[in-house]
Amino acid sequence: MTTPPRMTKAQPRTLLAALLSPRFLLTAWPWRALAHSANTVFVGLAVAVVAMPVYLPWTLVGGMLLRRPWDTLSTGPVAAGFLGGLAMVLVFAPLIALPLGVLERRRLVFITRGPFPSGHRVPEPGLWAWARTRLTEGATWREIAYSVLLVPVALLVCLVLGSLISAAAVFATGPLLAQESRGGQVSLGFVTITSSAEAVPYMLLAPVILVVLLYASAVLAQTHLAIARALLVGPPKDELRAELSQVTESRARLVNAFEYERRRIERDLHDGAQQRLVALSVDLGLARLDLEEGSEADRRVAAAQANADELIDELRELVRGIHPRVLTDRGLPAALEELADRCPVPTRVEAAVPVRLPAHVEGTAYFVVAEALTNVAKHAGAAAVTVRACVLPGTGGSPDTLVVEVADDGAGGAEPGQGSGLTGLTDRVAVMGGTMELSSPQGGPTRIRVELPCGPIPPTPLT
Repeated sequence: MTTPPRMTKAQPRTLLAALLSPRFLLTAWPWRALAHSANTVFVGLAVAVVAMPVYLPWTLVGGMLLRRPWDTLSTGPVAAGFLGGLAMVLVFAPLIALPLGVLERRRLVFITRGPFPSGHRVPEPGLWAWARTRLTEGATWREIAYSVLLVPVALLVCLVLGSLISAAAVFATGPLLAQESRGGQVSLGFVTITSSAEAVPYMLLAPVILVVLLYASAVLAQTHLAIARALLVGPPKDELRAELSQVTESRARLVNAFEYERRRIERDLHDGAQQRLVALSVDLGLARLDLEEGSEADRRVAAAQANADELIDELRELVRGIHPRVLTDRGLPAALEELADRCPVPTRVEAAVPVRLPAHVEGTAYFVVAEALTNVAKHAGAAAVTVRACVLPGTGGSPDTLVVEVADDGAGGAEPGQGSGLTGLTDRVAVMGGTMELSSPQGGPTRIRVELPCGPIPPTPLT
């Protein structure tokens, strides 16, 4: 007959939980906290020595301000010292703080459980790209702030632990010190002893001080952990994924609401204002039948009818720009053919889209082609344009992809940052989870290629 295994109490998983537990001294956390605090003293001393040249100009300026009256100081040396210190901080402080941040995140395993992401972005290749990324991200400056705080924190830890260790050592060795004093007096802080017999009772305070030392080191380590988490540790990837998922869902809802609102406005204009204007034009035409041809009233009514017809044409163009009715009724190939007919540059359309696509995909593809053809007509000086559209089947469970290309034989040289609307196209495609490529060397030709997933709006990949 086997006996069931003994049930043991679970060990605290964090230093804070151990501190709040009555079994704190029976766990390994006090010694881990003491080791971390002892390391903090040495690391802080090393940082103070290494960083001394960085803050030396500001130290000299501070000394000048303290030693001499302010009205006798010239602004030149003070300004030069301040600017020199600022330059030293901008150049060398990150070089100290970055490796210190790596070391401190590794030291956190003494007092807590990982992982400890840094919060730094992955820079582009190249030294200048690395420096630009590191100097412009908040994680670097938080690490610099931590390196500044580490020195006073290390001094505080050294003062507290050093005082407690010294007191425990003096009380523990009190009889020996009194014996060696040869009739003299030995001060134990709050009491003075003259013999070894008087020092023996105070030896019992040494273990109490050691217990206080363990608790004090744990409190200091927990405080240090809070500072390190706030300044050195970035958000965990699970939290980033959750936030990214929320942003993606809200983005999808905004896109769908935007498309719905565009269709509502288009429907209201087409079925409301446009029909009323058409009716007005018909009424004006009927009114002319009752007027004498060539009379002043006939000329005014004819002018009003012409203005109404022009307004109808302008309203149709406005409705088509908001959301073309042909795209809703007949799909993307017919809408692209209509764009080609309206383009002043001869345009050929090659569309292989056998099925209707999701509304947000068709709308994005249509407006990308419309903007691209507008750019060709205004800037390219092209003689011919080709628009291609096809659907590539998805692989591995991924949705199908709509590929749209607009190519012209113009002068080329198109760049997204030159106000040609290409930046807006890139943003619009990115919102749908797609990609856009631009090839436009000087002298041409220019080619825009857009790939749009034909499923729900996908999340941005987490790197």
